[in-house]
Amino acid sequence: MSLGLKLILKLILKLILKLILKLILILKLKLTMEGSHMYAKVLSCSLKGIESEITMVEADLSNAIPSFNIVGLPHVEVKESKERVRSAIINTGYRFPSKRITINLSPAHTKKEGTHFDLPMAIGIMWALEYISDLYVGEYAIIGELSLDGKINRINGALPLIIGLRNQGKKKIILPIANVLEASIIEDVILYPFGHLREVVDFLKAPNLIEPYSKIEIHESEFKEEKTEDFSEVAGQDSVKRALQIAAAGAHNVMMIGPPGAGKTMLARRIPGILPEMSYEEKLEVTKIYSVAGELSEKKALIIERPFRAPHHTISPTAMVGGGGIPKPGEVSLAHFGVLFLDELPEFNRNVLEMLRQPMEDEVVTISRVNASFTFPSKFIFAASMNPCPCGYYGDPTHECICSVGQITKYMSKISGPLLDRIDMHIEVFPVKYEDLSSNGIHKSSLEMRKEVESARRMQVERFKKSRILYNSQMGPTLIKKYCKLKPESTLLLEVAFKKLSLSARAYTKIIKLSRTIADLSVSESIETSHVAEAIQYRSLDKKFRGI
Repeated sequence: MSLGLKLILKLILKLILKLILKLILILKLKLTMEGSHMYAKVLSCSLKGIESEITMVEADLSNAIPSFNIVGLPHVEVKESKERVRSAIINTGYRFPSKRITINLSPAHTKKEGTHFDLPMAIGIMWALEYISDLYVGEYAIIGELSLDGKINRINGALPLIIGLRNQGKKKIILPIANVLEASIIEDVILYPFGHLREVVDFLKAPNLIEPYSKIEIHESEFKEEKTEDFSEVAGQDSVKRALQIAAAGAHNVMMIGPPGAGKTMLARRIPGILPEMSYEEKLEVTKIYSVAGELSEKKALIIERPFRAPHHTISPTAMVGGGGIPKPGEVSLAHFGVLFLDELPEFNRNVLEMLRQPMEDEVVTISRVNASFTFPSKFIFAASMNPCPCGYYGDPTHECICSVGQITKYMSKISGPLLDRIDMHIEVFPVKYEDLSSNGIHKSSLEMRKEVESARRMQVERFKKSRILYNSQMGPTLIKKYCKLKPESTLLLEVAFKKLSLSARAYTKIIKLSRTIADLSVSESIETSHVAEAIQYRSLDKKFRGI
């Protein structure tokens, strides 16, 4: 073989080798590019007040400088999920990827809060890494908080989250086992409760091997607390009991004024016992509020008794009406469908009391933030008690008052006129006489009083069945004209009282609504003059304590 031919062959061989190397590099680059992005999408849910909306947890893994970022307006506790998710995956026995991880919470324009995004984030990452088959994950909505060791913890707000998912057609739900009793009160959902991340991963590899949670029949008697407070235990105070029964029958606000030891607090604590039992819808709504507020215990899945909230006078405005960085319901919402009782009303901060005016009028609390507004219901009976003066004995026949007129005026002025005007009934409570305390007479029980209240409420339900209200206290001008027609003598009596007591227009309408409730308790379709006269006497304190 000649020298020239050898050179040509060597040249051809070099070109072939270069071409092979180039093809190998191109193939490697293509494979690298194909494996550089891994994507997964997991269905979850986010809270907005006590309502919820669908949230997609998107996980994207790419070959870049290792990092872990969460986008989509996450709140602080959502951002902290990074460390919980990382540790939970590693401590469960899986490899955590050295990649650029981006989690997006969609829709990205609404604020996301809560620790329940931990589990869907972890599942999204493990799905992108192909630890889990993509054949099954999309069928389930997932909520749950993770511990560093992979344990799935109880979350707040599980009930409204699950209701929101069900209402939007998502019925297969993976959730913490500690929330399953709370969630089981919801119909038309299929629950899969788990206690550890490993269990969820194993389940999503082969869902057919595990049956959904078998709902047990919940007996409400299991959640009932034994009643220890009954009106039959209260000696005397018949006029106050009557007034509180009227307040319960029409959902009217009430304030009791009397000296120390007269029994104001004791009487107020018995008001829930004469209120009608809540409907299932009311129980569910109250339970949602307590779930969001974190006040629902693991063993008490459903709030079945009307709430009685009695905050201390040192309470802050936020704790009273709700709010905070992450808006949560306050005492006015926790008292929804029940009683909010403020003992020693003048001792409360003036700002706190003034903030009650809007919830009492509108029956909702709206908290506005830059990215969203949150609405919490606040339909409650407002009950309050106070002393008539600083020493407490103004008007007490058995004790001498040592306060000056100026001190009494200053003390009473702590309650603003607009707030006082929103309280339907002002009741004087006098000390119980010895004869009443020592007598063995039979007093009307809470059960007997409740039956009469329920009868009056049934009349109101029938009356307002075509309206959007339930109680007499909610009537507006149109309904007052329709259902509260007064006789000429009643109108004359009301006119004299209006002028003599210098009543406001709001107090005037409240007297008419009280008259309607008193008539209902008497099982009377018409409002008699005696009903109006009784209603007027519950505003007589306006004159006495305003120095008119």
